[in-house]
Amino acid sequence: MSALATQTIVQPLPPSVKSASRLESVLHTFGLDPALTRARRCLLSLQNPDGHWRGELQGDTILESEYILLMAFLGRENEVKVRKAANYLLSQQRPDGGGWSNHPGGPVDINVSVKAYFALKLAGFSADEPAMRLARAEILRLGGAVQCNSYTKFYLAFLGQFPYENCAAVPPEMLFLPRWMYFNIYAMSAWTRTIIVPLSLFYAHKPVRKIQAERGIAELFVDDPHRPLWPHTPTRRLFTWTNFFLAADQVIKWLEVWGPQTVRKKAIDMAAAWMVEHFTDSDGVGAIYPPIIYTIISLHCLGYANGSPEMQYALKQLDALMIETDDTLRVQPCFSPVWDTALSLNALAQADAACGVALAPQPGSARPQGAIAKATRWLLEREVRRPGDWSLMNPGIEPGGWFFEYRNGFYPDVDDTAMVLMGLARSGQAWDRCGTPLTPAPSPARGEGSLSPDAPSARGERSLSPDAPCAGGEGSLSPAVQRGINWLLAMQNRDGGWAAFDRDINHEILTKVPFADHNAMLDPSCPDITARVLEALGQFGIRVGHPQVDRGIDFIAKMQDARGCWIGRWGVNYIYGTWQVLLGLEASGYDMNLPMVRRAVAWFQEAQQENGGWGESCQSYDDPSLAGQGVVTASQTAWALAGLLAAGEAHSDAVHRGIHYLISTQGPDGNWIEDQFTGTGFPKVFYLKYHMYRLYFPLMALARYKNAQTINNEKADDSVNYAWPATVQR
Repeated sequence: MSALATQTIVQPLPPSVKSASRLESVLHTFGLDPALTRARRCLLSLQNPDGHWRGELQGDTILESEYILLMAFLGRENEVKVRKAANYLLSQQRPDGGGWSNHPGGPVDINVSVKAYFALKLAGFSADEPAMRLARAEILRLGGAVQCNSYTKFYLAFLGQFPYENCAAVPPEMLFLPRWMYFNIYAMSAWTRTIIVPLSLFYAHKPVRKIQAERGIAELFVDDPHRPLWPHTPTRRLFTWTNFFLAADQVIKWLEVWGPQTVRKKAIDMAAAWMVEHFTDSDGVGAIYPPIIYTIISLHCLGYANGSPEMQYALKQLDALMIETDDTLRVQPCFSPVWDTALSLNALAQADAACGVALAPQPGSARPQGAIAKATRWLLEREVRRPGDWSLMNPGIEPGGWFFEYRNGFYPDVDDTAMVLMGLARSGQAWDRCGTPLTPAPSPARGEGSLSPDAPSARGERSLSPDAPCAGGEGSLSPAVQRGINWLLAMQNRDGGWAAFDRDINHEILTKVPFADHNAMLDPSCPDITARVLEALGQFGIRVGHPQVDRGIDFIAKMQDARGCWIGRWGVNYIYGTWQVLLGLEASGYDMNLPMVRRAVAWFQEAQQENGGWGESCQSYDDPSLAGQGVVTASQTAWALAGLLAAGEAHSDAVHRGIHYLISTQGPDGNWIEDQFTGTGFPKVFYLKYHMYRLYFPLMALARYKNAQTINNEKADDSVNYAWPATVQR
């Protein structure tokens, strides 16, 4: 069945409810309160006993394919798990049988399809089977396996299907480069760094596991893959960075043959030490799937026995990512417990506020032992208190913040840190002493303009010491929250925006390196993370008038699309980016009547579909004209609603129709059905389905809607207002 065939049919909103003045009809006829209650109950039922949440994180089939390829390299391709992974691969083939996509409903992807085809052959499937013939024809139509990217070619190389000489060079000598040099590994994105260091080790050894010819994929090559090939297509113009790096690639390969081997050995030792060091306080290097795979191969090349602690450690991290059923096996790219817990905490706190549930304990009382208290305790236990890669290019900052996974101490990230801080603030758990939050300061009513730059809280004139009392003398910020805010402020880029893991990883030249074709070499500022930081800072009174907030808003303004929307780096796509920007601007005290906001509102209204929902395909990254178009989903509808509510559209027809869509499509268990991928790993390359997005984001939207209505369309300001230093102390 095609993705379009799963489109939910929603009965149209009756005329009596289409008027923005008929609020009661929406609340009572369509059951807002019961919907909130069901979703809240469903979310609580998914909480683990220790207080955290974690939903499945699903990627495309390269995960299962690469697992099978790894098992073949290790000589374990006949294991039962391999056959189960192959069964899953077949179940995910496009309905027309013509290959595999990197997201549901997407076009055939050459890398995903070649890996799947090869994996199935290694698992024992014949090239003559109907599904294989159809896939092969589509792969050849796209130019054959030689059209794959660098990372796919490495998988083909270690199984003898493609020569290392035609792969992009990934020399371990890169680790020799000092941090002040333009091309050092710390000028690359964190995820690229965790991939290429172990990759450089097995590239240096160039291992090959010979397989039987009938299990190979010679039939997927249009031309002989062993003839000399550039690892990337040169440009017509001679003097370009692409051609420079291609020339450097050839020099490196010449030096590998004729250069002193003592240098290569020292580089291998350095890369191996870096890799093993990053096992510390981590569920694998970077705690993500690709480096775990490369680590296993590298350890094998370095001579580690299967029973060695290092190899057992890496294999354990891989096994943990598997979800096995009677007939299938699928692999997750990583775990998302901190992210899911922080978002669930935000959703639960907002739902409890909408339903009138007390969030904070009474003065002098012990902390509650309920779901929120358990979640906050679990999150606080995972605060990062050690320096990581980020600190090498951003020295002098006290460690703080949170990561995405269970353990990933080298790599806290801005997005998770911001979301955790918001969850702690909204749930009243960001303050020590008696545990009560600061008394919220009044915000300007919508339409009265931005916060005055002359206000002390806006300028950030006074520093807050760890023991400073909050408003009313009821408590003070917890040290973890103070460290988290300081860390966020310290991670701002020179252009005013925020990125995911590091500061100023934006050297465009590096995108011309031959192995940079995964479209994720850099970690530049992006509107969605910048806006999420602004939303988090706004919960603590750091708003318009604070110089770092103002610079962040300037960055957002420069990034707005001419149509009024913003691109999303970590979610699909323009709906995600635009939603988060509107929430960040509102929390910052920005005037939501200004043209930048109204253009975004108009874009959301235009993108709304006939059934009242919103949807957008991953294809909008390849074709921006598809922005805001696609199969309607619960998560993207919730994002659009939250953005419109932040812009003061609580009584608009668009919002009522969107709320009606969510209520009408909710299941009896309180959850929603969602088949599409709405998360983004690497744009144009790798997308994600967060299985909890379909629950906690709609719950947030419903709660925000009720909160907006119950306060008679006044701004529900759950933030607090105190002074913070105008610039972070380094």
